[in-house]
Amino acid sequence: MIRYLSLFLILFYCQLYYGQNTTVEDVYIVGNKKLKTAFVKKISSVTSGEKLDSVSIEKDILRLKRLPSVANAFYKVEKSIDNKYKVYYHIQENFTLIPSISIYTTDDDEFAYRLGLNEFNFLGRNLSIGAFYQKDIYDSYSLNFRAPYLFSQHLGLALNYQNLTTQEPVFFSEGTAHYKYNNTSYEALGLYQINFKNRIELGLNYFIEDYTFNGENVESRPELNVDKWLLKAIYDYNGLDYFFHYISGFRSQLNFQYVTSTDSMLPDFYIVWNDFFYYKRSGDKGNWANRLRLGLSQNDESPFAPFSVDNNLNMRGVGNTIDRGTGVIVLNSEYRYSFYERENFVIQSNIFIDAGTWRNPGGDFGDFGESQNLRIYPGLGLRFILKKIYNATFRIDYGIGITPDATQGLVFGIGQYF
Repeated sequence: MIRYLSLFLILFYCQLYYGQNTTVEDVYIVGNKKLKTAFVKKISSVTSGEKLDSVSIEKDILRLKRLPSVANAFYKVEKSIDNKYKVYYHIQENFTLIPSISIYTTDDDEFAYRLGLNEFNFLGRNLSIGAFYQKDIYDSYSLNFRAPYLFSQHLGLALNYQNLTTQEPVFFSEGTAHYKYNNTSYEALGLYQINFKNRIELGLNYFIEDYTFNGENVESRPELNVDKWLLKAIYDYNGLDYFFHYISGFRSQLNFQYVTSTDSMLPDFYIVWNDFFYYKRSGDKGNWANRLRLGLSQNDESPFAPFSVDNNLNMRGVGNTIDRGTGVIVLNSEYRYSFYERENFVIQSNIFIDAGTWRNPGGDFGDFGESQNLRIYPGLGLRFILKKIYNATFRIDYGIGITPDATQGLVFGIGQYF
């Protein structure tokens, strides 16, 4: 017994001693074409001369799989000399110059679309640049730039410009009025990654907001044209793991905005919401996906409340901005099943339910339980996925409302709904 115990202690000591003294000779990046090797090493925590640590390697691989430019990644470790090891990061790249399209209709013949083009790996350094054009009765467009690792492994920058014009229903006690709404905004955000799973964004947005009555304003409806400043803060906890189009894990995104106006007649207000995401793999081909949004804003009795009920945001089939509120609870849940899958192409079926309720402007928390504020939209959809192209998921969903006075309609788009 003593002999076996002594042998165990010797083996344990040797493992402890040599395990603590194994070092990384170098990290080799394999399979990348457009993605720069220098960039991959810049964001990696494993470097030459450091102790070999499998936990750090696993984190690097997961970090790589989250990049838009990477379809999949894995690693290999080979023994070299003098207790040193070579670490190989194998990368399968995505195609990252991606057009985008969103189209939505309802049974009352409403039709709108958005066309865009985005490069998610500009210069091979995970820089994102993009633009879109939208036709929703009126013309809109936007330009954006995002560089999460621009300055270091932790610090980046995002810049956005948007000129958005839509027809918006505004809800008065005596009826609904239609406005031509324009929002021209300029935004700058600092991006900081605290650690592997936690990051924050903080910045300012200057925007000009204009509500003009659509048509002859014979009833003297209120109109707005005002400059505003918006302070934005985002906290993102990301525990998701990816295998091509399959996702598992939990993510939470908290958004806080504080808006102040240059017009003393308009009060300052806040808006805060949290999106909770939960994904679970089901066998080899199934994926259960969920998104819960909880949100509140300043509860002013205003027809211009910030949370909207919208076809392309939270309720598939409901229509374009059919209601507004100062509080929101929305659950989107769907089951995705890949019934046809080849090396580069997948067809998924999709069954979903979108359910939500809103607090009326100036109302109370009891509004969430009122039947007239509740909307439930089950539906079916299809996904056509190109596995080696980033976000190349063409989706078609048809939602059917089952609550009173509900609509139904198609929603088209690129990328999963959430």
